[in-house]
Amino acid sequence: MKKVQILHNPRCGKSREALKMLQDEGCDIEIIEYLKETPTKKELKNILDKLGLKAIDIVRKKEPVFLEKFKNKTFTNEEWIQLLIENPILIERPIVIDGYKAVIGRPPELVIDLVNRKK
Repeated sequence: MKKVQILHNPRCGKSREALKMLQDEGCDIEIIEYLKETPTKKELKNILDKLGLKAIDIVRKKEPVFLEKFKNKTFTNEEWIQLLIENPILIERPIVIDGYKAVIGRPPELVIDLVNRKK
């Protein structure tokens, strides 16, 4: 059974869809409701490394918080990491982590590609 983690927002349709796909694949899933259990700086850096992305790449740029506070502003990667920790609603979702690799489940089919890559 494949063990994966999912940064999940139960109010998000794409996140629910990705979770269902993981369940249908029979994965052993650790659900992290990141709005309640915000990743630490170290955890977020680890996730970004697994995604192969910078913090700005996982910012939800249509969120009201982004539009009101951060649009057209420039921050370093470290500053974006801190802003994501302080405003977890800005973290793109769902993020599925499988050992040393992670994907953003948009489109949700990317989740299936991740969990099937080593089966």
